[in-house]
Amino acid sequence: MARGAGELRLLGPGPESGLLLLLLLGGLLVRSGGAAVAGPEPCQAPRQWEGRTVSYEHGTGRNRRAAVSYDGPNQRLRILEERKALIPCKKFFEYILLYKDAVMFQIEQVTKLCSKIALTEPWDPYDIPANSTYEDQYYIGGPGDEITVQEWSDRKPARKLESWVGVYTVKDCYPVQETYTKNYSVTTSTRFFDLQLGIADPSVFTPPSTCQTAQTRKMKDEC
Repeated sequence: MARGAGELRLLGPGPESGLLLLLLLGGLLVRSGGAAVAGPEPCQAPRQWEGRTVSYEHGTGRNRRAAVSYDGPNQRLRILEERKALIPCKKFFEYILLYKDAVMFQIEQVTKLCSKIALTEPWDPYDIPANSTYEDQYYIGGPGDEITVQEWSDRKPARKLESWVGVYTVKDCYPVQETYTKNYSVTTSTRFFDLQLGIADPSVFTPPSTCQTAQTRKMKDEC
């Protein structure tokens, strides 16, 4: 900074020096504009993995823990609810969602009673859409034991609020958390952990034989 100030003073007070100063400043502005740094680009999330999740439904105040098998290329999802405690009159289910067939199977884990229900919502992969908005980068944990993540959303300049926020690791683009909002209120928050690449047993997406005579109504999780 001191050397630059000295160079400007050497130009003197005349009109020629003022014109030269304007030209120099203009050149600096053009150069700095041309060297603008592009923002982060969404990473490519793994397309097949297995792991565990905890989903919190803000409307009911319920947490649902589950083992999950995720098959992006074939648009398949298998959710096996986990039993963490003996809860009276509580049923646990396995869900097999086949989006290409637009059908979901709900299987009661004890009796294997099955319901076959039409899927009306489109496939929504666990990834960062290409048109997402970069929000932030930070690390989870503390010094010496941290993981760097990026936060993305579907927020657009003309719409200040977002309906989806996703947090993904920087290194391998694993999902960490996804949050959905509707009508300005958070509806669900899902945390991901213990993820492993690939599908160990593809047969988990095959409904059991009891689904051949499946009912068409969704079963309740209470007695």
